[in-house]
Amino acid sequence: MGQQLKGEVEDGADVDIGRPQNRPYRTVTKGFVTAHKRTQAAVQGEPLFLLKGGTSPIYFAHMRSATLPRLDVNADAIRRRLLPHCRLKQGEVWQDKVAGHVVGCGDATDSSFVRRIMGESKARLAVQDPPYNLVMFEKQSTSQFVAWCRSWVDNSDAVLDDDSALYVWLGADQNDHFQPLPQFMSMMTDTKFTSRSFITVRNQRGYGTQKNWMAVRQELLYYTKGNPLFSVQYTDIPKILRGYYKEVKGTLTENMQRSKSETIRPGNVWVDIQQVFYRMEENVNGCYGQKPLKAIERIIFASSNKGDIVADFFAHAGTTLLACERTGRRCVTFDVDPVFAEITIRRLKRFRQSGKTGWQASNPFERELTQTATDIPSQTGQAQRKTKLICRAS
Repeated sequence: MGQQLKGEVEDGADVDIGRPQNRPYRTVTKGFVTAHKRTQAAVQGEPLFLLKGGTSPIYFAHMRSATLPRLDVNADAIRRRLLPHCRLKQGEVWQDKVAGHVVGCGDATDSSFVRRIMGESKARLAVQDPPYNLVMFEKQSTSQFVAWCRSWVDNSDAVLDDDSALYVWLGADQNDHFQPLPQFMSMMTDTKFTSRSFITVRNQRGYGTQKNWMAVRQELLYYTKGNPLFSVQYTDIPKILRGYYKEVKGTLTENMQRSKSETIRPGNVWVDIQQVFYRMEENVNGCYGQKPLKAIERIIFASSNKGDIVADFFAHAGTTLLACERTGRRCVTFDVDPVFAEITIRRLKRFRQSGKTGWQASNPFERELTQTATDIPSQTGQAQRKTKLICRAS
């Protein structure tokens, strides 16, 4: 049995509980947890927070900066707390009365639901970010994953305009023959879509080992139907290469003279986009693999016009909806998970109310979750909220 911890600490404070050489634990919000096999909580069913710093984790009941754990895997306990606060159930649709956006809760492979949420409208652009085979389908084979993908690809085709674009984010497991990327690309050869580009988004932060190249890329596939529009985009990176001369109408010109912009075009390797991480304002806690707003807006600007409909069958963190709101497009999006559908709606409302694009160190359900937590109020005149330690670490 571990030691009983008592007392109060300020948010972010160091707590010395007798570690070797008196090195303190530092409070770090890593996420809501409701159970831990090595922890006995004094308040059953309340969301506990991690006090991290050593081999024996401590959990406590409330903190001002509240993050969510990854919601797509091993999060059943917290999901049970979130579902009662989700306004949509399977098959239901929310209509935005301000800009005409539509958010639903439904299955991307359900053709009847897809037709219903789209109505008679056709999308000029679809941006799809399906859950990769690495998580959602656990023990299922790559062939099963690709067959599942074929269903939502066909549904995308059915709601896209004759002249339209389809972008698909898809992972490649470098430890398992890069599946499911090559299998997906092979499947797409048998559809009505034409391959146009294989875009690599170069992450600024990566992961790797001392025995392999660091993994710093995200894969984005660009397909088209018919002859859709494409507007050339430019980055914020200034042009520095000079000296490429070409004769134009009898005059020898240098490349900067012929340029339409002082910055470079992104090409099919994007190095100017930061992947989302916890310190960024647009971060939505709990949404693992969240795509950068800048990347989605680049896609939207390149492959649609103002007023066009953009479809997204995997709403997740609601980034496509927010990008459409900011660029004057109308978004039709949905997710099979009511939690992600709710996050999508809340993110739009938060942006309209505050101008903020995410929650950074907070989360979309902070108000509901902290209302049920054990809250130890601040003493008068103190800037920091006090938090009582309520559990036993083994």
